[in-house]
Amino acid sequence: MIIRPKIRGFICITAHPEGCEKNVQRQIDYVKSREEIARTPKKILLIGSSTGYGLASRIVASFGCKADTVGVYFERPEMDGKPASAGFYNARALDKFSREEGRLSESVNGDAFSDDIKRKTIALIREKLGKIDGVIYSLASPRRTDPLSGETYKSVLKPIGSAFSGKTVNTDTEQILEISIDPATDGEIEATRKVMGGEDWERWIDQLLAADVLAEDVQTCAYSYIGPEVTWPIYAHGTIGKAKDHLEQSAKIIQNKLKNLGGKAAISVNKAVVTQASSAIPVVPLYNSVLFKIMKQRGTHEGCIEQMYRLFSSNFDGNRDEQGRIRLDNLEMDGGVQREVKEIWAKISTENLREFSDFEGYCQDFLHLFGFNLPGVDYEKEVEIS
Repeated sequence: MIIRPKIRGFICITAHPEGCEKNVQRQIDYVKSREEIARTPKKILLIGSSTGYGLASRIVASFGCKADTVGVYFERPEMDGKPASAGFYNARALDKFSREEGRLSESVNGDAFSDDIKRKTIALIREKLGKIDGVIYSLASPRRTDPLSGETYKSVLKPIGSAFSGKTVNTDTEQILEISIDPATDGEIEATRKVMGGEDWERWIDQLLAADVLAEDVQTCAYSYIGPEVTWPIYAHGTIGKAKDHLEQSAKIIQNKLKNLGGKAAISVNKAVVTQASSAIPVVPLYNSVLFKIMKQRGTHEGCIEQMYRLFSSNFDGNRDEQGRIRLDNLEMDGGVQREVKEIWAKISTENLREFSDFEGYCQDFLHLFGFNLPGVDYEKEVEIS
């Protein structure tokens, strides 16, 4: 079959296997063009490792640190003549390329929130690695079933306290619109915390500790985002922001749990990039389009792979703020950059969208997530799907 992008709202429901492999290879090539990372963990578990920052982390671990890795993700395989999800193809390509260079690269496809997948992953670690010295937590999911209560929680993207009104872009029509979102209920705030907070990260660490598969001086890191004022009502001060606050609290709890091993737990606040998760957040696609234009003009723009190379190169101990968080978003939050964002934000409209933003670059990055519009791929070629 010939696979073409089918976009519905903020998601592409098709993925191209060769294109996804090419996208993984491009990121590997970037890492190989940089200096080898001498420090950092060498046996790493990555929870949420098939797209975005999680995928980039695994690529840097395998090809920058020469580490052995186990990746956990929940992706759809090929079925009934339909393509797999992009993350499935990404993980398959990464395993292939890593093994070709003689490194262990094992994957577990299933619900990382479940205790069953935790047990399977721990058994694999014990068999293949013995103990691990690194745990990356990079899950982004719309729902989670609590393994203790059996209740399923759904996260929401809503403001807290009062309704939000602001600009966003319809990526299908290229129209800038005003949107209004009602505030979240207490139940929705709590549900979002259950999905996107640190509860599951802490549960992973608890079970890894109980199984005695964490090495001395183990390091664990989870990813977060703060962003600028224009996104605060819907993000940092909204339901997701509350969940991220819980994630940071969990880091402190985990740090204490790892003290007998001399371990460390950190939060890395990363830059705004195009991911499957971020494309679903109102305001963010427009903000990203504006931001990318400014940062590209300044020569400071980074994608997932550049950010993760910087994080691993710092041995998870880069620029820290007063709360102890690693601030990889320092270039994004530069005062001059954000002043330009505010100036453009005040005047951007449907008519001048492409003049004042890198909307084209945003759309290109979005298609790359699913293996489309990559150079060197023949998209008119038939693809065999099982």
